Amino acid sequence: MALSPNEIKSRAISFIHDHKDDKYEKGESQIFWRDFFNIWGINAKTVGIFEERAKTLKQTTGFIDYFWPKTILIEQKSRGEDLDKAYKQALDYCLTGGIPDEELPSYICVCDFERLRLVNLTDQTKSIEFKITDLLDHLQRFNFLLGYEQREYKDEDPVNIKAANLMKVLHNELERNGFKDHPLKLMLVRLMFCFFADDTGIFASKDDFLFFLKEKTKEDGSDLGLWIAQFFQILNTPIEKRPANLDEDLSKFPYINGQLFEEGLPFAQFDKKLRDIIIKTSEFNWAVVSPAIFGSLFQSVLEEGERRELGAHYTSENNILKTIHGLFLDEYIEEFENAKKRKNTKALESLLEKIRNTKILDPACGCGNFLILCYRELRLLEIKVLEIIFNKKEDQGMRQLSIEWLNGLDVDSLYGIEIEEFPALIAKTAIWIMDHLMNREASNAFGSYYVRLPLKKAPKIHIGNALRMNWEDIINPNQLSFILGNPPFLGKSNQSNDQKEDMEHVFYGTGIKYGLLDYVSCWYIKTINYISNFDIKVAFVSTNSITQGEQAGELWPWLFSNRIKINFAHQTFKWSNEAPGKAAVHCVIIGFSKFKTNKPKLYIYENINAEPFTKDVTNINSYLTEGSDTVILSRRKPICNVPEMVYGNKIVDDGNYLFTEEEMDEFLKSEPGAKKYFRKILSGDEYINGRNRYVLYLAESEPKDLKNMPKVLDRIQKVKEFRLSSTKGKTKEMGNYPAQFAEPRQPQQNFLLFPRTSSENRIYLPIGFFTPDHIVNDSCTALPGANLYHFGVLTSLMHNAWMRRIAGRLKSDYRYSNSLVYNNFPWPEYATEKQKEEIDLLAQSVLDARAQFPKSSLADLYDPLTMPKVLRDAHNKLDKAVDKAYRSKPFQSESERVEFLFELYEKYVNTLTSQIKAPGKKRSLS
Repeated sequence: MALSPNEIKSRAISFIHDHKDDKYEKGESQIFWRDFFNIWGINAKTVGIFEERAKTLKQTTGFIDYFWPKTILIEQKSRGEDLDKAYKQALDYCLTGGIPDEELPSYICVCDFERLRLVNLTDQTKSIEFKITDLLDHLQRFNFLLGYEQREYKDEDPVNIKAANLMKVLHNELERNGFKDHPLKLMLVRLMFCFFADDTGIFASKDDFLFFLKEKTKEDGSDLGLWIAQFFQILNTPIEKRPANLDEDLSKFPYINGQLFEEGLPFAQFDKKLRDIIIKTSEFNWAVVSPAIFGSLFQSVLEEGERRELGAHYTSENNILKTIHGLFLDEYIEEFENAKKRKNTKALESLLEKIRNTKILDPACGCGNFLILCYRELRLLEIKVLEIIFNKKEDQGMRQLSIEWLNGLDVDSLYGIEIEEFPALIAKTAIWIMDHLMNREASNAFGSYYVRLPLKKAPKIHIGNALRMNWEDIINPNQLSFILGNPPFLGKSNQSNDQKEDMEHVFYGTGIKYGLLDYVSCWYIKTINYISNFDIKVAFVSTNSITQGEQAGELWPWLFSNRIKINFAHQTFKWSNEAPGKAAVHCVIIGFSKFKTNKPKLYIYENINAEPFTKDVTNINSYLTEGSDTVILSRRKPICNVPEMVYGNKIVDDGNYLFTEEEMDEFLKSEPGAKKYFRKILSGDEYINGRNRYVLYLAESEPKDLKNMPKVLDRIQKVKEFRLSSTKGKTKEMGNYPAQFAEPRQPQQNFLLFPRTSSENRIYLPIGFFTPDHIVNDSCTALPGANLYHFGVLTSLMHNAWMRRIAGRLKSDYRYSNSLVYNNFPWPEYATEKQKEEIDLLAQSVLDARAQFPKSSLADLYDPLTMPKVLRDAHNKLDKAVDKAYRSKPFQSESERVEFLFELYEKYVNTLTSQIKAPGKKRSLS
């Protein structure tokens, strides 16, 4: 079974520590590489050969340090030796003919124990050299060892960013010259079309529009408005209906149609500055700009607040392609390659028919970026198919190239819904431009000029609230092929009143408690109701929140009850781009339908900034991992017989009871009697980072003492006033008891402390023991009455694997929850007393290992790069003991642990259900 990214990361850390001092090729090389391959769970001896004989270019016999046929050739040198010389030696072995062609490696790796160079022989631009100590940053480079496909997506082209900035300047200057609201938006879209048309062949010659601006208008810009108004009118007038005496510089422009230039615009006064900006923008080479940039153009001319209110984020081409490939493009390309390989004309014609019948809906289309790129990729594939059919020898002379033959897929195959007018205008215009660019591609492929002017067909972009519309009025589902897009995200705290009403409207009758759900979840409900029993595949970019924590427990049971199956999924990745006002959020991509594909594909990310690798799985669950469709729900009590976990104290004091050490010392100078009421307070941040903070804990104070401490009384009075001013009833009520915490939950016995938020980079969630005189803040949870056995199991890889799969996230950091993570955790079913005693001892060894580094914080100790070997070894031994308490057979990966825990969880829940139906003695499971 393949190891999980976390398991690979853990093994890599061990490898770095174990081999950081290796120096000599003789004696240390083989164990070095055996341990290296073991990072990915590969037995080096079973896949390759150490010291393989091979001929050099000088026809002498040499020995390849390690050779894995068709995969990798490794040349190892002692520390400090020349890697260039080592690479030349390795390359010699490949060039002599001593290695059969069918066994030649795809990669050469040379290393001197300190540095490693990996050369991709099929694409040397992907080669890399790095220090062994930096291996964690480059693990994804070795996914080829597992046979995983590594897919890379292009970053945003800087030229697109420059175009966006030019358009923003133009927008602002048009606004300054009197254009507002709808006229401003329409003027901007028309000018953008003209800039593209001038550089991409829509207009007769390149720079016709630029020439018109420079030569026909005055330098002071005073007549620019009149000329542009006349220019737009000409673009909307058929050639035969134009005046006979029309200015020749206007008459050469084509008739566009498509309603883009139909509406009249109010006159506005132009000036020299605006004329110069329009000319400068026109001088830019728009032929190299992707029409998909229109999305960022839209984003660049909106205020940040308005984008936030709408939940609008610009999706980069990189991430759109991830969605399109998984949804349908990979399948179409595979069908094309198979037909091409078999030279099967009928299969190619069948694919051509499929492409031309493809209809796509984006129900939150924004500026149309998803639709634009879908159309581009479909047209490019259509051209490839046509080229093969047209060039087949048996068809030469028999098939006449015609406009009708090329005029297959058209823009009317695209459907969108957008709530705002401006992005809808941009979407329609950008799709027309993309259509023209694809017509140019077709012209180049077949040697015949092909242009669709005047525009006769249009993409069907509807303006309105998609959550209140009947999608069947836009397109009947029996005609639709795919639904995709990037619906607005917006967590509950960022939703407007209108958006909350949208959620109430969409979720009505579902029984789902939608109050915690992100706004994007509405599109899942609406889509499932729309596709009903139709064979329609769907893919949405979404916030990762809907696959985690409480949101997953609310949303996915309903989805699964409606027979939804996940066909492909991208696990959490960081979505950012270089557009103005760029968005940076943590996303997932989920492809689903009401039928199951033969090979669900999971795109796994080693970290949120990495490129994904692909894994074929049997089933993808709501947590976007391989496994059954079981959904973990919050529960008030643990499913096993273990201590109950509680939240920390909620103080609600406006900061009046909280002190740094310096502030406490200063306070006690004038109020020394308060010393006995100060306690250390444990919040997640202070606990993990080793910082001290104090709280004035008055729950057990004597009223007489308080009356003799005026500064303490002043703090109590301020807390009272703060609480009484609250709009929350419970807080107001606690204003009558200001010396108490608003929600007191202080353990009265020794307890284990759990920070509720912890970095995703840590293999282990840092937890620790404390006494009741330490006050627990509500950024933590506490487990009163916990012992070493509880600590041992809860700090193990078993529990951490469960936590990583089940917990909610704050961005990508883990959010530990007692009701979701701890209460649902399946403890070992048949752990013997001897096994528990061993876990006790090894748990204590972990605490002892921590104690050896009193000056280091838990953040230091549990950083994967700085974790001391003694602590790592102690955890490794404890992990093995806990694993054995679950079963005798070792677990090979984190995924295997989680699958086992899910099965055990289902067993325990079924047992509890049976006990409820037939009450009896509860079985101890710990």
